[in-house]
Amino acid sequence: MEQLVILSKLEQEYLLHAIEAALPLQDARQFFLWTQGQLQALLPHQLMVCLQFGAQDELQHVECLHSTVLDAAMLKRLSHREDGLALRLARHCRQGGRLPAMLDAGPGADPLKAGQGLAPFQGELRELGLENLLVHGSERLPGGSTFFALFGLPHRPRARQAYFLELLLPYLHMSLQRINRQQAQARAGTLARPVSAREAEILHWVREGKSNEEIGLILGISGLTVKNHLQRVYRLLGVSNRAQAIARGMALHLFDGPLQLLARAA
Repeated sequence: MEQLVILSKLEQEYLLHAIEAALPLQDARQFFLWTQGQLQALLPHQLMVCLQFGAQDELQHVECLHSTVLDAAMLKRLSHREDGLALRLARHCRQGGRLPAMLDAGPGADPLKAGQGLAPFQGELRELGLENLLVHGSERLPGGSTFFALFGLPHRPRARQAYFLELLLPYLHMSLQRINRQQAQARAGTLARPVSAREAEILHWVREGKSNEEIGLILGISGLTVKNHLQRVYRLLGVSNRAQAIARGMALHLFDGPLQLLARAA
């Protein structure tokens, strides 16, 4: 990657407009319009997948932004929460510290010079018809991290495009964090009732990996009582197992505050 990138006057204007427009973003609709407007003017692409990770590096949210109709199979391959291409790219780059990174998977591209450590993904990109790729993400932060993958750039990515994305990363990161936090708060308001103190306490120990029997010993109640509490929590959160309950609780920020320990049952 080139060491020095000098922006043209037009590029400086596009960058300034993109930054100014990003500052007031408050909801998902505004974020989408920004990615299809000011961001596209500076970094044209077919679609962008945004990933948000929690403080423990768990995947919390995946969003695929595009302005055209996207085939369901393509969407699943790109943004599946367990093995989607965007998630695999994020893990690959975050483990190796190669960010920002880009990949040229177009015709005639040399696999050895296709991109910074992304050559293993070249065939898959070609198969999807997206070819050019540009990715960047934040470092691991106490409040969580983000990762952004821009697919289908119209031209082979160069250091110039990577530099643009690096300059815009703080605004992408903060906007996605803000929007997802607001969405989580809105979802929390739709619960049939608040999570009780006992339920929150049990959820905490579930998150710590404790079994029903272990939680019962800690709280001075039976394992069956713990199970009954969990079943009510599952229904309240709209989930069906412990892992989903933890993920839902994190999305609703149920673990953010200090744990209020209740007195042991007699």
